Amino acid sequence: MKNYLRTVLVITMLSVTTFLKAQVPVLSSYPSAPSVLFLDFDGHAVQNTGWNIDTTAIICGGSGLDNTKITEIFNRVAEDYRPFNINVTTDSAQYHAAPATQRMRVIVTVSSSWYGSAGGVAFVGSFTWGDGTPCFVFSALLNYNTKNISEAVAHEAGHTLNLYHQATYNGSCGLTSQYNYGLGSGEIGWAPIMGVGYYQNLTVWHNGPNPYGCTNYQNELDILTTMNGFGYRNDDHAASFGSATVATFASNQFNVNGVVERNTDQDMIRFTQPAVGRFLLSAIPYNVGTGNSGSNLDLQVTLYNSSQTQLNVYNPGTLLSSVIDSTLNPGVYYLRIEGRGNVYAPNYASLGSYSLQGNFMAGALPLHRLELRGQLNGDLHQLNWFIEADEEVTRQVVEISVDGRNFTPVTEPAAALRAFTYRPAISSSVQYRLHVTFDNGREYYSNIVTLRKSGSHPRPRIINTVVSSNAVEVSSPGSNYNYSLYDLNGKRLVQGKLETGSNNIIVPGITGGMYMIRFTNGADQWIDKFVKQ
Repeated sequence: MKNYLRTVLVITMLSVTTFLKAQVPVLSSYPSAPSVLFLDFDGHAVQNTGWNIDTTAIICGGSGLDNTKITEIFNRVAEDYRPFNINVTTDSAQYHAAPATQRMRVIVTVSSSWYGSAGGVAFVGSFTWGDGTPCFVFSALLNYNTKNISEAVAHEAGHTLNLYHQATYNGSCGLTSQYNYGLGSGEIGWAPIMGVGYYQNLTVWHNGPNPYGCTNYQNELDILTTMNGFGYRNDDHAASFGSATVATFASNQFNVNGVVERNTDQDMIRFTQPAVGRFLLSAIPYNVGTGNSGSNLDLQVTLYNSSQTQLNVYNPGTLLSSVIDSTLNPGVYYLRIEGRGNVYAPNYASLGSYSLQGNFMAGALPLHRLELRGQLNGDLHQLNWFIEADEEVTRQVVEISVDGRNFTPVTEPAAALRAFTYRPAISSSVQYRLHVTFDNGREYYSNIVTLRKSGSHPRPRIINTVVSSNAVEVSSPGSNYNYSLYDLNGKRLVQGKLETGSNNIIVPGITGGMYMIRFTNGADQWIDKFVKQ
């Protein structure tokens, strides 16, 4: 029997929207790929498929979306499928030219009364049936929201590619939800595409349990690339120093685009710094808006010198993008680009496309050393720094950031001072850097240091980050904190409420490896990691 799955949507309110009729923009993500995922926005009559109970056609109206929204949805879905040898397209000619067993039509339509109240519906495995059976996403029931429609399109298409839902279980192997809603918030808040991605920014493929058993792990990358007639797209940049892609400065700038296709992929880029000067690199994952909206890739950049010695690793913990701002001597340097996980998302499917922009600003370096250090002392943040330079310091500004991207001044110490201590007004983790100006007019930034939440805002903490039994000891400053413990695949093992003081959290059947525990008081949340030996 053919199985179908639907994405159920709890509808709180439907807005009144005028259905727009316009020529759908012709877009394709990978035209050379033999397999096709066709996003159909302008309506379709469905006949002679598993959806038709008789010879009566199912008449599907258009999506009710304008071309701006259609383009955003296309771009979001294309990025979800970027690592694979498949063309996401709005071009019906591409669909009809593809082999019948290598294509799927996703009908985005306002017409849902024939089926019922759901975000979308699909037959599992229908991509290879070859009989024209489509899947559906119901735009009106999703309130014409581009983010939600995009998530539903990728999700329903995933069903046609032999994927079931990602679910969650408790430590006793009891099903807690048919859908995995993910973890976290902000730019790096994460959820599986085959779970519920409506409420998180970073939605990716996942290796976790489906609803049919806590041990029924669904390795989605393997299923997608082995059961549907297509695999990964070809690697675009080699992983070795000797075969690194050469990036050449033109007008003191270079640009490189790439794709991280696999979780083992490492793209090596080689550039030559022409003289002593400032090197700036912006490494940005593909996105459709601010906060790297729609990105699937959490970027990590590693810088090496000509001897292939690692100089630094750049991976801001709360951002998906990375930035290098450093003064380099002339010579050859290498950049290693790869996807990484974060405190919420596993490393498993941090995949997708990215762009690099390198900039060089020439100038002799009066600065030999500019190093910022920081530490907590109770609820105080203590900063000190070292400056070794041929020129005289005329101005220095301590700057703070809560997102790792936007910095604002905290204080402007006298030019001779090399330390600053204060009690911050905010309780979240923050980043600091030092902005120094010399008497020749040149300006430089120090390294960035991160200080976690201060002692004036207590929170639960793991006593030992390495445990040898099935008990995890946690110290809690109060009884208003809840905890949830997860493995790195996002499977919840145990959850509960903490008591004031020492708590022993028993995790039945825990095996060796790394785990995450999330604490929350309803307003704030914290993530700690520990290793079970």
